[in-house]
Amino acid sequence: MSLLEQMTQLAQQAKAASRELAQLTTAEKNAGLLAMAGALEQSAPAIKTANALDMDAGAAMGLTGAMLDRLKLDDKRIAAMAKGLREVAALPDPVGRVLDERTRPNGLRLQKIATPIGVVVIIYESRPNVTADAASLCFKTGNATILRGGKEALNSNQIIARLMVEAGRKALAKFPKHAIQVVPTTDREAIPALLSLTQFVDLCMPRGGEGLIRAVTECSKVPVIKHYKGVCHVFVDRDADLAMAENIVMNAKVQRPAVCNAAETLLVDKVVAAKFLPAIDRKLAEKKVQLRVDDTTRSLLQPATCNLQPATEADWFTEYNDYILNVRVVDGVKAAIDHINHYGSAHSDSIVTRNEAAAKQFLAEVDSAAVYWNASTRFTDGGEFGMGAEIGISTDKVGARGPMGLDELTTYKWLGFGTGQIRT
Repeated sequence: MSLLEQMTQLAQQAKAASRELAQLTTAEKNAGLLAMAGALEQSAPAIKTANALDMDAGAAMGLTGAMLDRLKLDDKRIAAMAKGLREVAALPDPVGRVLDERTRPNGLRLQKIATPIGVVVIIYESRPNVTADAASLCFKTGNATILRGGKEALNSNQIIARLMVEAGRKALAKFPKHAIQVVPTTDREAIPALLSLTQFVDLCMPRGGEGLIRAVTECSKVPVIKHYKGVCHVFVDRDADLAMAENIVMNAKVQRPAVCNAAETLLVDKVVAAKFLPAIDRKLAEKKVQLRVDDTTRSLLQPATCNLQPATEADWFTEYNDYILNVRVVDGVKAAIDHINHYGSAHSDSIVTRNEAAAKQFLAEVDSAAVYWNASTRFTDGGEFGMGAEIGISTDKVGARGPMGLDELTTYKWLGFGTGQIRT
């Protein structure tokens, strides 16, 4: 069987499963999710055995310590996967919600209702816990899912998906066998083959680095929901509470620097720069953060505590995912907005200020998926937004934007209820 034939079979199975999933009640879906959670916990030793094979292979491939940490599954992470499934079960079911309702002058009654998308392909790197998160969210919303993780996590991904399907089938007589599938090959050509099947696959969601996301977007013939990178900013306004600003900057940059909602650039109003920059420099130095700065910042930080380098034009566009921070002094809120809209990635940006007018201008004019006033950019997350497990974050403007949970995994259709109306 050719690779295209394999992917076609996978997609056809998923499409058939999606029709069956759409018929499940909320209670049935929740029962399936709870059974899956229990199965993951009970099978923790088997999951860790499969994961150990991936860890050995990953080490042989030369994965970094950080990548190996993302790959590793221990009892705590397996318990977290199970907890995530139970949280999804507890969330309201978005399918079947009436989004709009109206009656036309001729008596035709119209309803706009939320429905499953159908077949969703998730392409991701390293973290095998994404298998459980993505599959559970898709299952709750009545979508069949096809999962393609990195080759370094194939054993882990396969056992997690298999356990979830087996548990679902034991709990529900109507559970579709192919509701959750893992692409069984590590061949890179499987992705363009799968994403060419527009008659079966409805949506693709890549999760990972910019290179992966661009490669998927360029080869896909089905719609792709994405964000390429997270170049996030914190702007310290002239009317900021500077103690608050220090806390927000530190949280946004160093709590977890390798995630997409971590700050990559600090902008400081010139009115408070001489006071604020030396203070934040000392705190960042404690975390060994390297600064890439403009000339004004450099002059204000001599001698500097942090390691300073002149910022290049390319630096302002860069997502470091590391202990590196760009710093620029700007003249007021408008200059900060212009910088963000030019160099940013439309992900997450924050202003720290006590000036309501400045804050409202920033919130209105910064063109990003999430914009904050006196809060860290690190809150751009499905869990932090109260969505439960997160399927991803989108910086697209059409369709979903920002953290994506259950609601974003539905589409809608119109239902018309007539009494014999005809159009004249």
